[in-house]
Amino acid sequence: MPKTKLSTDVALGVTIPARNARGRLARLGPALDAILANHGYPPAIERLLAEALVLTALLGSLLKERQGQVTLQAQTDNGVVDLLVCDFLGGQLRGYVRHDRDRLAEAGPNPSLFALFGKAYLAITFDQPVSDQRYQGIVPLEGDSIAQAAESFFAQSEQIPSIVRLSTSKSESGWSAGGLLFQHLPEGEEGRERLHTRLDHPDWPHVAILAGSVKPEELTDAALGLDDIVWRLFHEEAEVRAIEPLPLSKGCRCDPDYVRSVIARFPAAERSEMVGGDGLIRVDCAFCSHSFPITLDEVSDDSQV
Repeated sequence: MPKTKLSTDVALGVTIPARNARGRLARLGPALDAILANHGYPPAIERLLAEALVLTALLGSLLKERQGQVTLQAQTDNGVVDLLVCDFLGGQLRGYVRHDRDRLAEAGPNPSLFALFGKAYLAITFDQPVSDQRYQGIVPLEGDSIAQAAESFFAQSEQIPSIVRLSTSKSESGWSAGGLLFQHLPEGEEGRERLHTRLDHPDWPHVAILAGSVKPEELTDAALGLDDIVWRLFHEEAEVRAIEPLPLSKGCRCDPDYVRSVIARFPAAERSEMVGGDGLIRVDCAFCSHSFPITLDEVSDDSQV
């Protein structure tokens, strides 16, 4: 196991060769606080987004390419939450929840997943540009939690037996969100055809029971390293191999120059219509709640790219 203490804002990958299994653990702390800071979400929405972000970190840590991207999106037509989207790129995370505050207040302090979304769908997209591989799976958003929905995604969309555990907590020092993902792999190797996975492989129930025994407070305890959790769960295994840990951080890709370049692509007449009463075009980023005030002079025809 790595000697470095793996406490927060990090993902750790492991494999158990003899059991044909791989796992990922992730924990978010300051990075999660930074993502939530500017939104003023109600507690139930903060908790939902915290779980979704740590799940996205787990999924992103599965990518082989550093340039790879994972997008998680849950959407419904008439839910209290009508859009949840999280994004992972190179260890950087961002997320956003669009919701109806009045209906959320009527749902109580601890609404169920169904109370928040109603009938909805979960879409997860893996994009690896170097190898030109892109895969998207869409499944109904069902179960009591985002974790159960993720398990259904892997079972239905990828035919991979998986166990997912997510946990969140909030203290005076801020939020902590932790997660665990373990999967049975075909013949113990990554990259084989999904259809070769045996759902009844005798080693999988053993791994699932051990991984499932993790306590919610272990996942969120920043004083407990992720490597220590792995040792607690699997110390009796003959071999557990660690994969290089992946640092996690807040990362929104909004950029003033990029915003100007997008506006510059519109015809001059449409750009003029975008100007507000203060003489500025204001572009808001839903992910980081940052507003970009742009003048027409900054997006003249000469600035088009």
